Amino acid sequence: MKKNINTKDLKIGMYIEINEKWFKHPFFSNHFKITSENQIKKIQDNDIAEVFVDFDKSDQTWHTEEPIIEEKYEEVRLRVSIMPEDFKEKINDPNIKLEERSKIVYTSSIDMMKNILDEPTDENIGEFKKGAEEIVSFIMKNEDVTKYLLNITDFDQYTYTHSVNVGLYSILLAKSLFGDSSEHDMKKLGAGFFLHDLGKVRVDNDILNKNGKLTAEEFNNIKLHVVKGYELLKETNHLTDEAKIIVLQHHERYEGNGYPYGLRGDEIHIYSKICAIADIFDAFTSNRPYRKPMPAFKALQKMKEQMIGHFQEDLFNKFVLLFKD
Repeated sequence: MKKNINTKDLKIGMYIEINEKWFKHPFFSNHFKITSENQIKKIQDNDIAEVFVDFDKSDQTWHTEEPIIEEKYEEVRLRVSIMPEDFKEKINDPNIKLEERSKIVYTSSIDMMKNILDEPTDENIGEFKKGAEEIVSFIMKNEDVTKYLLNITDFDQYTYTHSVNVGLYSILLAKSLFGDSSEHDMKKLGAGFFLHDLGKVRVDNDILNKNGKLTAEEFNNIKLHVVKGYELLKETNHLTDEAKIIVLQHHERYEGNGYPYGLRGDEIHIYSKICAIADIFDAFTSNRPYRKPMPAFKALQKMKEQMIGHFQEDLFNKFVLLFKD
């Protein structure tokens, strides 16, 4: 049973679904169970007047004889599509300047990421994979695309943007390493890079959006996102094993101090090593509640001087070269 209710009536334990664009609220997903008064306050502070409540998934029940509003919800959901309309045609249209097509790729990637993280269903992951393959094809066949994508990359604090940034950085680095080698199926790798943080849809929103320092228990909870993401992709079984490994291993570190398994050196898949470099770089250059973003040069300098043991050095040096212009 779903009902559209005023946010003033929200209570802890309600499973809500926000009918707003991703940039209208600070939450990782559009649907989640409320676990704190702080979440309710954030919803109200973002001028969200009404949300849907799914009482079948809530700890709360609805005590009224008022008619249940379901049709509006179903109508909105039917309009949601992972890949934007005419996406493939636009990014392959030679009559549109490459710089403009690069912008279409970036903004459309944000929309696709928002939609897949809101609804990581079997069908949606399959559609997202097709969109990721189109993005990789676009990057692989356009030599000048690197400078355009690096120039338009946004650095806000939303997980959607972070996922897209890491996906694009990883694809660009993989392209510089492997070119069009038949040993690496670049089109199938793209979805793994973009979905590296997919497991966060199964992590408590309060922890993900916490402004202060995480407790040890909270950090351990967040670290589980790599295993949860891997399991989710195994359940849907749309991505290759290599793409799933990216999700599982992107927080492993070359010197062995990463997670979830403390792998080191060649125990870590090269695709995961690529994603790890992109992930840390974007974390440094993006807005975070606890610190301001670093300029790209300073972030690369810090990674080289203070964290080089985290990465395979030749891969990191290749990454630096992406920014040489």
